[in-house]
Amino acid sequence: MKKMMLQTILLCCLCLASCSDSEENRPVLPPDQEQEEPETPDRPHDYTGLMNKTNSVPVNYEQEAEQRGEVVRIDYDTRDYAEGTGVARTNTAYVYLPYGYDEHTDQRYNVLYFVHGHYGTAATTFEAENGLVRKLLDHMTENGDMAPSIVVSPSYNYGNPTPNYVDADPYCEALPQELVNNLIPIVESRYRTYAESTDAAGLESSREHRAIGGFSMGAVTTWYALEHTLDYFKFFMPVSADCWSLGAFAGMNRPTETAEYLAGIIRQSTHAGTGFYIWAASGTDDSAYRETLVQVEAMARLTDVFPLSSLTFHEKDGARHEFRPMAEYLYNALPFFFPNGQNTYKHLTTASTVKDVIEHEAFAGFGQFILPAERRYDDNMPLANVASLLPYHNYVTGERAVETINTMIDYVQDGNRLFYDIYFDEDKRADARKNNTGLFFFRGKPGKLFAIVCPGGGFSYVGAIHEGFPLAIALSEMGYNAFSIQYRTGGAQVACEDLAQAIDFIMHHAEELQVSTDDYSLWGGSAGARMAAYLGSYSTQGFIEATHERPAAVIMGYTGHSEYTPDDPPTYVIIGEDDAIASPSTMRRRVENLQALGIDAEFHLLPDLRHGFGLGRGTTADGWYEDAVRFWEKYISRKNGTSYRK
Repeated sequence: MKKMMLQTILLCCLCLASCSDSEENRPVLPPDQEQEEPETPDRPHDYTGLMNKTNSVPVNYEQEAEQRGEVVRIDYDTRDYAEGTGVARTNTAYVYLPYGYDEHTDQRYNVLYFVHGHYGTAATTFEAENGLVRKLLDHMTENGDMAPSIVVSPSYNYGNPTPNYVDADPYCEALPQELVNNLIPIVESRYRTYAESTDAAGLESSREHRAIGGFSMGAVTTWYALEHTLDYFKFFMPVSADCWSLGAFAGMNRPTETAEYLAGIIRQSTHAGTGFYIWAASGTDDSAYRETLVQVEAMARLTDVFPLSSLTFHEKDGARHEFRPMAEYLYNALPFFFPNGQNTYKHLTTASTVKDVIEHEAFAGFGQFILPAERRYDDNMPLANVASLLPYHNYVTGERAVETINTMIDYVQDGNRLFYDIYFDEDKRADARKNNTGLFFFRGKPGKLFAIVCPGGGFSYVGAIHEGFPLAIALSEMGYNAFSIQYRTGGAQVACEDLAQAIDFIMHHAEELQVSTDDYSLWGGSAGARMAAYLGSYSTQGFIEATHERPAAVIMGYTGHSEYTPDDPPTYVIIGEDDAIASPSTMRRRVENLQALGIDAEFHLLPDLRHGFGLGRGTTADGWYEDAVRFWEKYISRKNGTSYRK
């Protein structure tokens, strides 16, 4: 009894005081509940940081695949671009055609032009290490690791390497021009690529389906391609060499100048922003590791041109300056350049099972969060019975859940990334329950404001399938960038810590996500509404070591939350008259208390409406979120003088 009285006194004190930035004055929330931790599979790798480790190639990929592609030799006429004489020359390239090319006559193919190192030739790419790269491409195509693609191995040295590799620099610089003028038109008119024509306009319009990469001096060539032929390639894969545009080894010795030089070229192009991607790589024991990395790090400091959405670095532990690691670099890069969107993800029905959702290929690595991961259920339960997984919610139907799931499948199918981790690996190692967190992102208009939706579930489950995803999708369709949070259950404290971490993650990755950090809003239903309110009252610094602005508005649905501070943001509240879980009178009093402090707050009580109505489709709340957006939009210009106060 004394413990309960003490907690009551503490909570009452919190209602009267605003939060300071010090840890000592952070809010005291109700204690977490003990809970069994569900098992969570490892997440697939993503590029949320500049530095990334490569994933190993499956061992069997070094063996011959059952379905083998074909390598074709092309001898073609070109000119002397290196010395500028224009003298006619003949060069050789090899073209890898994936298995089934001749049969699939209606299919188009992406193309990678991959350039060998100094002592290699055009034949090296597909012949070295007993055909290692050719076997890799066969397996990747057979297993659907990437969209079926054509790989071309050209040569800058005409089969006759210069005695000193530094002397090959003019030939490396000349090759991109030779490709655009001579080789690409031959390859992409002879084979079924995405180029409708092979003139300059046709090649530029199909550049999103074209990549160039190379190893060692082939990487020097790749940097020259970025400099001279950005209009014709979207993806660049320099491996183990720096940029020599300002002289040999200038990327290593003059990284800042080199970065500024390349940034200037991109700023003047029509492809600034998301119109290119540099996937750089090297091995940690590679002699060119540092020379590549210091340049990339200098480029990454120019965040206006080279944000993480356009530049990453990938390292293979222990790899040296030799051909064999190339298989691993290609294994990691090609699915990123050319994801396998050729195969349509299967839609689900109400007869599909929980297991079908968890194991769906569109949700690889996070399928366990689509339905309440914390609830015990039979994997073979049909989605028609999904309401049984959300006991605190009403108006849940299998049909609407399946509609939401299929919308998410289509979103991934269209090439969008759906799920983001919010914690670093070391955080998750220190607290395994942080594996059960993340953000589902539904993209709106680039650069527009964002909202975070916090689904409810009594802090015992996350009801995103009914409250989080449908609302986030609806907001994204209105142009706003919307997130639905997957948080730790067990109590308000850890849930609010996760929400604070999610806000901090978005703020630090705003350029990559293409969202505005101004005047964001927090939305929530039931327990999720309490999370939104707590962050509105105390902001991120009330829960983690990060300081950010409070939201411009808090949107609260059906909860019994009564606490507030004089610093609360404008608040919109909606609840039903027939709510048997949350008290409408409690919410009304909170709104009145906020209004008494001069804080804009609205209270909406709707008839014939029970708890946990989500979007409220088919109820008296149908379309309520549009009115809530109107409320939020009153406060999206406070930096221009608009105040929180009336």
